[in-house]
Amino acid sequence: MFTFLLTNDDGYFSEGIRALRSALKQIGRVVCVAPDRNLSGVGHSLTFNSPLRIRRIEEDFWTVIGGTPADCIHFGYYLILEGKKPHMVCSGINDGPNLGEDITYSGTVSGAMEGRILGIPSIAFSVFGREDIDFTQVADVAKQVVIKALEEGMPEDAYLNVNIPNLRREEIKGFLITKQGRRSYKEKVLKLSDPQGKPIYWITAEQFGWMLEEGTDYWAVYHGYVSITPLQLDMTNYRALEELKSSWKL
Repeated sequence: MFTFLLTNDDGYFSEGIRALRSALKQIGRVVCVAPDRNLSGVGHSLTFNSPLRIRRIEEDFWTVIGGTPADCIHFGYYLILEGKKPHMVCSGINDGPNLGEDITYSGTVSGAMEGRILGIPSIAFSVFGREDIDFTQVADVAKQVVIKALEEGMPEDAYLNVNIPNLRREEIKGFLITKQGRRSYKEKVLKLSDPQGKPIYWITAEQFGWMLEEGTDYWAVYHGYVSITPLQLDMTNYRALEELKSSWKL
């Protein structure tokens, strides 16, 4: 029987993680360890400077109080599974897409990244579109990707970022292997006031969107395809590496 370790960044109570848990339970055991609150945008961080607590929700379902998605993967692997590797780490389903440079902020993608660091095949799942999401249907598509990965295997140095259009199953055109796209929106910091008149600040997007370039994650979901983007832990820019070796005189 397959064993899956599941987390997210929207919190253990989110509809997305519960739908994915139900879908994966059809093909194996699912150990779910998720944050106790919404941590969208937390990125890839581990908690070193404060203790954490873990609370059991139900059988094979836990929440880490104050923990990040990466913390949750550690708790699931080292504490719940006692260091026995699951067949796969799955993260999501995120309520909203993780495309382009936004993956650097994504706690969902970071959950899969942590699984890959631990040597476990890992996939992050997000849904493109926020209106009237049928998470049961999205989870069924995610399960198909998981089954394909189990059957065909995954490159040892890669983990996958999967974005699924918020469409009816019959409307999805297919699956595409894509590259990471690029953002085309700007952010700003809003200055507001609390009830006592003291300043507070809010980071928000002033313009929102991605560049529509063929072959990218955004192009795929925009045109109704499931986007599957292989990511890697090695962030070395090899083109720049050679350029610097030849041009810098050190």
